Amino acid sequence: MHPSIERVRAALAAASLDVEVVEFAESTRTAAEAAAAIGTTPARIVKSLVFLAGHSPVLVLASGANRVDTRKLAAACGQPVKRADAEQARAATGYVIGGTPPVGHTHPLPTYVDADLLAYDRVWAAAGTPNAVFAITPVDLVRLTAGRVLDLRADDEPAGSRQRTSSSSGRRLIRRRTSAGSRPSTRGGRTG
Repeated sequence: MHPSIERVRAALAAASLDVEVVEFAESTRTAAEAAAAIGTTPARIVKSLVFLAGHSPVLVLASGANRVDTRKLAAACGQPVKRADAEQARAATGYVIGGTPPVGHTHPLPTYVDADLLAYDRVWAAAGTPNAVFAITPVDLVRLTAGRVLDLRADDEPAGSRQRTSSSSGRRLIRRRTSAGSRPSTRGGRTG
């Protein structure tokens, strides 16, 4: 298993969460790709985005269907914000863009959670690589990250406006549980 996925699994296990990491043969780098692979909608995908508030990195966990309103984020941070570039994001989290999880970062980051994610019973987040994800309840996501829940959706975008339903039957995936002593198994088919 990739060391980045192991770091995520360790962070989840340390929080006493028995969460399954799913690795896909195809990319889950974007919200649309992840939703298609999982068989869900982009709104249920957690985008882990790094911004700079002044010179300090902050993490935003946004619904895959939403664009982040940087004015709202700046108001919450108390200073201007801008999107971190790939190098800055990796330095802040230890992960590549497209695989950045909400936990297991090299440094703790102030975290802001898109309120739209709380509308779902389960959401999917990156698990350390651009083809690994895990499902989590929004309540556990907020608890795990100590995130501050905010309305971060750009006002010109209605909730879930970019949702798409995708089918992923026949996709190969590998399931791994974070609980001690469980064995990985390979299964085909759709999840979600």
